[in-house]
Amino acid sequence: MIPNKIEVAGITYAVEELPFIEINNNRNYMGMCSYDQTKIEVLTSISDDRKREVFVHELTHAIMNESGFGLDEEDGPHTEENVERIGKVLYQVLRDNDFSWFKKWKRCYTE
Repeated sequence: MIPNKIEVAGITYAVEELPFIEINNNRNYMGMCSYDQTKIEVLTSISDDRKREVFVHELTHAIMNESGFGLDEEDGPHTEENVERIGKVLYQVLRDNDFSWFKKWKRCYTE
């Protein structure tokens, strides 16, 4: 299961599962991140594991954008290749580690 919204640098991105995702008249996509509409879209028909992986990939796009890196700037860090690399590792880290310590730590400093 993926969330229906996520906060990235104080911006709320809506998250939707859709039967198809079309970019430039091409429906051959599993996900998309729209910065202007602050929305992440993920294809409904893929497996749950793949949905989570695609969601993290698109989340990585949102993180890069909200960090001020425009997509595919000349020699910039926000390229599809970099997002693919970072997204794969981030997905693995989120999937394979217990972050309950972080929630406990956060409560200690916000109470």
